[in-house]
Amino acid sequence: MQSQATSRLLMIRPVQFSFNEQTAESNAFQDVTLATQREDTVQEEALREFEEMVRQLQAMSVDVTVYEDTVDANTPDSIFPNNWVSFHASGTVVLYPMQAENRRLERRQDIIDDLSRKYHIARIIDLTHFEQEGKFLEGTGSLVLDRMSRVAFACLSPRTHPDVLAEFARQTGYRTVSFRAADANGQAIYHTNVLMCITDTMAVVCLSAITDPDERLMVRQELENLNKRIVDISLEQMANFAGNMLMVLTKKGRKLLVMSTRAFESLTPKQIDILDDYATLLHFDLPIIEANGGGSARCMIAEVHLPRK
Repeated sequence: MQSQATSRLLMIRPVQFSFNEQTAESNAFQDVTLATQREDTVQEEALREFEEMVRQLQAMSVDVTVYEDTVDANTPDSIFPNNWVSFHASGTVVLYPMQAENRRLERRQDIIDDLSRKYHIARIIDLTHFEQEGKFLEGTGSLVLDRMSRVAFACLSPRTHPDVLAEFARQTGYRTVSFRAADANGQAIYHTNVLMCITDTMAVVCLSAITDPDERLMVRQELENLNKRIVDISLEQMANFAGNMLMVLTKKGRKLLVMSTRAFESLTPKQIDILDDYATLLHFDLPIIEANGGGSARCMIAEVHLPRK
């Protein structure tokens, strides 16, 4: 059975991080007021937050490979590499279609070529042609994967199209569980990974965001059937990125649950007790990245599950 988590992470050091106007319409987590106020220093402060997160992960003995963003393209969201690529234990690399045109420039063949020196890449599944049809599936933002059972949870939205989801399933063998969800204002949740995190034995999920009662029950039952203990978070906690967590491993196999400080501080003492019994909670202060990018700690990480050569 494939491991749910890995100690090998890929992150992209930003060089021109900023508020992305092309993504703001569908991403309610971007805070335009704060972003406008901090525009002159946003790259500098985002870089500081990024470097501190990398430092803490490496200090916990996590294998973090950092690639520098390119300066020759306008890629304000390159700090979120999990949207354009995913790496699988079968040696498969999947490339994804993304909604914003400037986000498509984030895809980097040079990174895949560099990884191929250390890891075995058996095949590349390229789904990017769906961009020509206006259909998108933004990596492990759109997909929350139970890698052990090969089940992909997907919240349908302008960035997560059922046709691309079906093609992902056909080519990878994953079974898909799709549903619709909205925030407290009724706006569609743009990415599944802001409302749900799946580990080997637990699921942190905002069930109240799933507006249809039948779909809500279906998602709960699917998680229970996968033997996940459910930690149900509120809409307010979701808005503070409490759903945007990721389980990673240290090089010695110790479990870490990665999140932002904003997410951690939104949790109740009972929720913290439950999660802390399961894994070491590791949180990072990411206010500039969260407000401008509309993504948090999980979004900044692409997991490298590829087999070593």
